[in-house]
Amino acid sequence: MDRVVITGYGIKAPGIRNPDQFKEVLETGTCTQEILKGMGPYDSDIVCGVIHDDFQVIDGKNYRKNPRNNRLAIAATVDAMEMARVPKNNEARMAILLGTGAGSLYETEKLANISTNGDFRKFPVYGAGLTNTHSLASGVAAHFGCSGMVYTVSSGCTSTLDVVLLGKLLLETNQADICIVGGADAAICKTCIFSFAKLGTIALDKGVDETGIPFGPGNDFVISEGAGILIMERENDAIRRGADIYSVIDAICSNNDAISINQSDPTGTKMLEALKGAVGDTKPSYVNSQALGLIANDSADSFAHRSLFGNSVPITSIKGNIGQPLAAAGSIQVISALVSMQYGFIPPTIKTSLEYYDLPIVLEPVYCNVSSVAITSHGYGGNNTCIRISKYESINDFTCIDIRRS
Repeated sequence: MDRVVITGYGIKAPGIRNPDQFKEVLETGTCTQEILKGMGPYDSDIVCGVIHDDFQVIDGKNYRKNPRNNRLAIAATVDAMEMARVPKNNEARMAILLGTGAGSLYETEKLANISTNGDFRKFPVYGAGLTNTHSLASGVAAHFGCSGMVYTVSSGCTSTLDVVLLGKLLLETNQADICIVGGADAAICKTCIFSFAKLGTIALDKGVDETGIPFGPGNDFVISEGAGILIMERENDAIRRGADIYSVIDAICSNNDAISINQSDPTGTKMLEALKGAVGDTKPSYVNSQALGLIANDSADSFAHRSLFGNSVPITSIKGNIGQPLAAAGSIQVISALVSMQYGFIPPTIKTSLEYYDLPIVLEPVYCNVSSVAITSHGYGGNNTCIRISKYESINDFTCIDIRRS
């Protein structure tokens, strides 16, 4: 069976429009978050990761009537397809599998205010498309003329890794030739902010360096916007069409805590199962952690890491740089791993120190050969999804590692 490989990627994140800017942010330990005045409860200030481009015009087309998360996804997909050198009107069987956690919550909130006030004249005729969660993937399909399998998945913050799992299945079972996977979220709005503020997981009236600290002392995170897109295909197909291959997707494992829609497994046992399923008997160069500043999430990652690797494998998180772009976080973590493999460094975890968690946390850039990376993700609603990717090398006698799902 052909290995499944990544031949292109695109990213839109706070302060980041392309992989070169992402490399700069990762390598220098730059924080791209900012303070939004009056966005929190009682007109309090909150820290967010904001993308300041509106992407209303892409490839000469006006997308003002598309939801914001879809516009981010289209822009990132354009970059990914260009990197993968996939022509727009190609004959390959192409599937689009995109994930989102909040869907079109930003637009839904705006239109709900109009409808609540009973002002029917102001309600846009394209309101149904704005509030449709599936507009995320269907909008990308329309831009590229893809009439194959097109799905939008919403399984919380693991959504963009979950669609990588689904894409791998489609490629391995020969149901598609190219899969556009990843996703986007753009939910910096009162409904999202109030929801997490009510839980006490968003800090109010604090500075950028005081909140959203991975493996830190607090229990709060930074909401951000973002899109991360990957182009996946079978190795032999990529070689035949002369594509550059950036990574191999070795294994993915996903499960659910099965506790509550409002509570995560505090023990971390299901995260341990997912991470063990992804890495098997291998030892990655480092772990790119989902740690974002929430005790439940960071403790689960800590438990899983300690149980599998002890002090033998470095661990880092990029959430201090860009915040938590909800479901887009997983695919953006994959892209950060691709960047670190290409340029040979482990990005540091910023904002934190070694005093809070007994882990081999990377605090300064570590320059080394990065041959493989394990990526962890946990979503509100209980999903745990972990993936292991490795630097591409042409190996004729490769034995495929099947996806394992616990």
